[in-house]
Parts: sequence; C-alpha cells; structure tokens
Amino acid sequence: MNRSNLIRARWASSILLLVLLVWISQQLSVAAQQPAADAPAAAAVVSPAAAGDKTPSGFFGIVFAGGISGVVIMISLLGLSLSAAYLAFEQLLTLRHGEMMPDGLDDEVRELIKAGQFRQALELCAGTPSLLAVIIRQGIVEVDGDWNDVEKAMEDATEEQSAQLFRRVEYLSVIGNIAPMVGLLGTVIGMIVAFQEVAATQGSAGAGDLAAGIYQALVTTVGGLIVAIPSLGAFAVFRNRIDQLVAEAAHRAQRALVPIKRRSRVAQAQARTAASPPPPPPPNA
Repeated sequence: MNRSNLIRARWASSILLLVLLVWISQQLSVAAQQPAADAPAAAAVVSPAAAGDKTPSGFFGIVFAGGISGVVIMISLLGLSLSAAYLAFEQLLTLRHGEMMPDGLDDEVRELIKAGQFRQALELCAGTPSLLAVIIRQGIVEVDGDWNDVEKAMEDATEEQSAQLFRRVEYLSVIGNIAPMVGLLGTVIGMIVAFQEVAATQGSAGAGDLAAGIYQALVTTVGGLIVAIPSLGAFAVFRNRIDQLVAEAAHRAQRALVPIKRRSRVAQAQARTAASPPPPPPPNA
C-alpha cells in the first residue's frame, strides 16, 4: 500500500476513534449527572419501601453499581472495542483492490520487459508501492537467473506480503478471543461479591438481593460478547479478503513476467543445442 494512503487511513481511523471517545465520555457524564439531579426531588417524595430499593437502572447505572472491579472490567472492554473498531476501519481503507493492485501496472511491466527495459520496469514498480508491485519487483531482480529463480523469488515475496497483511488483521482475532474472557472474569468477580454479601448477612438477604447482584455481574459477560462477535466476524471477512487479493496478485505477477519465462525457455533450448554433439559426418561414397 502507498505510504501516503496508509498514513491517511490511520489518520481517518484515529479521527473515528476520537469521535467514539467523545461520544462515550458524553454518555458517561450524562449517566453520572442524572442521579445527582434527580436526588433532591426524589428525596421529598420517596416512600420507605422505595428507599430500600437500590436496584440500579440503565446500562451505565448497572456498570457503576458493580463497584471498582466492574468499572475496571468495563473500561477494559471499552478499550478492546475501540481498538477493534480502529483496526476494522483501517483495514477497510487498506484492503482495497485499487490499493493492492493498481490498474494497468502488470500490463505496463509486461510491455517494458518485452522491450528489454528491465531497469524501467523496476523503477515503475518502485514508484507504485503496492502488493502487486512488490511481487513483480522481486521477480525482475532475479532476471539474470533462470525461470525457476524468478518464480521462487515471487513466491517468497508473496508469502512475505501475505504474512504482513495477516499480522495486522490477526489482532482482531486476539481481541475476539480475549473479550469474552475479560467479560467472564468480571462475571466471576461479581458473583463472588454477590455471594459474599449474602454470607455477610448470614443468609438474611432475599432472593431479590441475590438476583440484583447476579444480573449486575452478568453485564460484563454481555459486554465481552458484544465486543467479541463483531471482532471475530470482521477477522473472518478480512482474512478471506486477503486470501483473494494475494491469490490474484500472484496470478497477475506471473502474467506480467511471461516474457522472462519465454526468454528463459529459449535460452535453455539454445544451451541444449550447443551442448549436444555434432552429427557424424556422412560416410564417403
């Protein structure tokens, strides 16, 4: 991918991440201010039965009711979700057909090779940074050898570029596998706290109190799944996209260097002809 385009993709991803952070901070601020604003009015009309009802309402209310551990777990899940969104948006801008394989590049290289202008072909590839250009360039570098050397160089370049593309996308798989574990950790901690409160009251806590603690704890599991499912889905989509782009780039690189393959075959045929013994002279009449 062109370096300038990669920089633009990362800037766009960073801006998206900043917008998400601003929106989330606003939601947290509203959630934190709402109980304080409603407290004076509620205190004047609250009944004794309602005073004992401490069940939180709303998503952020449930999160903050889980204590410091619940907040830390949810902040971790929030960080994972923002990282996944950043990576997904960046890959959407990176894994584009035009960025990986510029139109007409293989045809231009093939015409230059037919004319014997290998240096110009190398300069063209160097001036067009892309997946296809890297594979073609590595093949042209081995033009002094036979076709097997050229083909091996292109295969190595294809594997290297494919590994680099996969390395970036694999972070989505890591996030998709870690997020449910983080959510489960929060749930286990919440369950421990809930049963600890029951034990502290020597069993006097009712089923409603226990249920409130349990559903607060389960919120982190839901958060982990919300992060994991889109991350794993995006990973599968981008993985298939990379496979498709790499296979097409390898095929187009092979076609671009067909003149080298033909020249190598001609040179091998001439070498075999020169190495063969001359025919015996005809017998004297």
